[in-house]
Amino acid sequence: MPSGPPAAAGRAARHGWAQALGTVLAGLVAMGAVAALGLWAAGAADLPGNAFPRVVVATVVTAVGGALEMSGDAGDLAATDAGLTVMPLSVTLTGALVIGRGFLRPLRHRAVGGAGELAGWAGRIAVLWLPALLGTAFAARQTFEVSLGEGLLEDLGDLFGVSPTVGFTADVPLTVLCGLLWLAGVLVLALLVSHRTPLPGPLLRLRTSAGPAAYAMVALLLACVVIGVVVALVAAGTRGSPADTFAVLLLGLPNLAWPALTIGLGATWNGRVEGPFGLPMPRVLDEVLRTPDVSTVNVGTLAERDGRMWWLVVAAAVLVLAAGFLMASRAPARRPAWLHAVHLAVALALTVLVIGLVARVSAHYGLSVLGIGDLGGGLSGQVFLRPRLWGAVGLALLWGLVAGFLGALLARWAGGRPGRVRS
Repeated sequence: MPSGPPAAAGRAARHGWAQALGTVLAGLVAMGAVAALGLWAAGAADLPGNAFPRVVVATVVTAVGGALEMSGDAGDLAATDAGLTVMPLSVTLTGALVIGRGFLRPLRHRAVGGAGELAGWAGRIAVLWLPALLGTAFAARQTFEVSLGEGLLEDLGDLFGVSPTVGFTADVPLTVLCGLLWLAGVLVLALLVSHRTPLPGPLLRLRTSAGPAAYAMVALLLACVVIGVVVALVAAGTRGSPADTFAVLLLGLPNLAWPALTIGLGATWNGRVEGPFGLPMPRVLDEVLRTPDVSTVNVGTLAERDGRMWWLVVAAAVLVLAAGFLMASRAPARRPAWLHAVHLAVALALTVLVIGLVARVSAHYGLSVLGIGDLGGGLSGQVFLRPRLWGAVGLALLWGLVAGFLGALLARWAGGRPGRVRS
């Protein structure tokens, strides 16, 4: 009897407030480090006004789903207009992996997990995550002066005393809301994909049903990132520009790798690059997007400029089939093949839906003095890339049905029956 309370205290201590603080700080530090290295490689360390730290914080804000509001001031005789919507998914993925691991680590060696205990542990992390979100949101603000360049605009600016500025601030309420939803998604997904974490009865049944599909989708997305890293490193070694390559790796590799998966599945994206601004992207994609009108980005339009783009279809087919096999190998043994197909179809459709929502990009900037400037002088630009979302989701459903059924058959052949093979 005397050993009861100390043992209970020891169990609580393994996932108390100190451990929750460590999980939150580890996630923030990891995201900040990746963002800082990526921005440094992109040349942002030379920004004026010691803006680099605030730009790093702003990158972390957008990585957890927060929103930045662009603003400009050019006086009574000039006008500025700017907007930016982009999620640096390399930073997002880093934070999700670190926080997810920190959340699961103290739970994995428990024999039994109660609902109250699990909710308390998640609640501690959420309570400490809230002030972290508030701090980063209030710190993500900066103003820059904009050069008018040379020629007529410069003369007009000197004549009328125009000194245009553009800046950004974080939308604090939206950042807090999206950041908390992001954290909840990370914690729920971590519980679904970790088969060693003890759960109470209802959650255990949910993990038994949905966990294999969730695990397969996480593995699919991580495999796309790993392949992207290999391709990027090979390109950097053969074509040069290592700084640009590492900027892409550390800031937005999933922004390229995950849409490439959807394109391999047959999805179509629309986009355009106009003016001096652009995205860190492969040359073939930049060529497709730099047209007078809105461009169509799919396997066909990419292959017109580089025939190797057809390999996206092969890669997508292999990866989705492997995901189907992996899902079947972790599923209950008596689940029929058609049900595997349905589960993978739903999971892949949801995954493509999320990719379409988080990987889209929109940015624009314009400056005019007395109505002059938006049409010349390199002072305006537009970049956007967005999917034809519901068509992509429909294709993912079809691919999931086929790959889920074939994956179940492969798992039976490899392990005797689904559930016998363990990754």
